[in-house]
Amino acid sequence: MSGAHSPLTETAGPKLNFFVPHPNLSDEINRNICRSEIEGGVFLRDLEVGAVLEIETRNHFYLLENRGHGLVLLSGHPKFCPQPVLVKVNGSTWGKAMIKMQFIGRDMHLEFRHPTHGVIRTSRIQEIRQRPPEVYSEERLPEQARSATTRYHSKR
Repeated sequence: MSGAHSPLTETAGPKLNFFVPHPNLSDEINRNICRSEIEGGVFLRDLEVGAVLEIETRNHFYLLENRGHGLVLLSGHPKFCPQPVLVKVNGSTWGKAMIKMQFIGRDMHLEFRHPTHGVIRTSRIQEIRQRPPEVYSEERLPEQARSATTRYHSKR
């Protein structure tokens, strides 16, 4: 486990979970984990299938639609995804090798696996917003992505 949470219970209020630094991790790693909780973000597992996020990075503006099981439709990069493409989200990093799995975090770099370009890491995420899931539809989804989504979900 990359960090521990200590429940703090107030007598008249709800339970709050605060980050407690892990003794086996470096100060830099503990600081990054704590910072990601303060800056905010979202785990893909907490998004409904079909949920759409606007992700503004330092260099580009992406649209992401959750397709389930870590798969998303992503568009917004002029070279890698000018049109929606089905990719696997690895998670977010602080610009180094350590990754917060299946997490999209503000002030972090989104990392995903593109079907033809391999692993891609974005510039630093500045803002994340959720919007209504009308951005993409099955009709607009390229045939390759439709069949890949069907194959992936049929294995489960």
